[in-house]
Amino acid sequence: MANILYGVNGEGAGHSTRAKEVLNHLRDQGHALHVASFDRGLRNLSDQFEVTEIFGFRFAYVNNRVRYKRTIAKNLVTMNQAAKSVSRLKDLIADWKIDLVITDFEPLTCHVGHRMGLPVISIDNQHCLTNAVVSYPRRYRRDAAAAKLVTRVMTPHADAYLVISFFTAPVKKRNTFLFPPLLRQEILETIPTQGEHVLVYVTSPAPVLAKVLRGVRCRFIAYGFGREGEEGNVAYKKPSLAGFMRDLTSAQAIVANSGFSLVTEALHLGKPYLAVPVKHQFEQIFNAYWLQKMGYGAYWNELNKERVESFLYNLPLYREKLADYPRQGNGALLAKLDTLISEHIPRC
Repeated sequence: MANILYGVNGEGAGHSTRAKEVLNHLRDQGHALHVASFDRGLRNLSDQFEVTEIFGFRFAYVNNRVRYKRTIAKNLVTMNQAAKSVSRLKDLIADWKIDLVITDFEPLTCHVGHRMGLPVISIDNQHCLTNAVVSYPRRYRRDAAAAKLVTRVMTPHADAYLVISFFTAPVKKRNTFLFPPLLRQEILETIPTQGEHVLVYVTSPAPVLAKVLRGVRCRFIAYGFGREGEEGNVAYKKPSLAGFMRDLTSAQAIVANSGFSLVTEALHLGKPYLAVPVKHQFEQIFNAYWLQKMGYGAYWNELNKERVESFLYNLPLYREKLADYPRQGNGALLAKLDTLISEHIPRC
């Protein structure tokens, strides 16, 4: 069996959620696992795995918008911490006798793995943009160029890229393999229902959206607004994993930012999706564009009463498209990962 270093990006919860599924599989296969992460990844994985805290590159958000200059400044002042993490990882790789590195969009483990001459396998959704033939609106060319640059810098020259996507696209890189999204077992095993409410989720409080929702004749359950209680047709709730899961699986539709994990969980559950991407966060714009292109929902940069009502009116059309959404488990990707590990570590 192999000694594996698994780097997990800690920005948001999506990376650690899907990494947990892969880690559980690898542990079942008998591999020795050592995780490196930060922030949400550190918190979400430490209860089940040995996790080393490392420096993490983070985006700076202001008013639901990515601020690139502030992001650069924020990370430059902490570069000394990154250097310390690199040194720590080098020592740990030597002490643990690491055979192979797997990274979920986590750059330090990838770069240190290369320096130490180890094979590196990447698992993420971001490389769909760089390693597959895809389209996006021309007006976002500059944002797309920046996102491609960041993606290439974060985890370059991996021996294999296992890319997850909720749509199919031709692969243009030899060492790239496209798979369905990695989903939590809880999602794969649940039987969704269709209640009367629409689930709303934002990554930061959105008072303009709150005002819009109050003017629409529909029941909304809203998370991420920093408050709790009933205001007319909107029930605001504080963060709760169990509560959110319950409201997600029983919703008639979703109105939310377009992070990859929530989008793919909602689509698997057959929930039409009205996407409002975080401004200047091209990954979310890309997800929202393809969600609409596939007919699973709609997206707007800003919402108003008419746009929300139009989305609700078209729910039967979106549900018809979602009936044919390919619902697959994690088996294909995990089988390919097992094969790659055995190829790079012959004793496995």
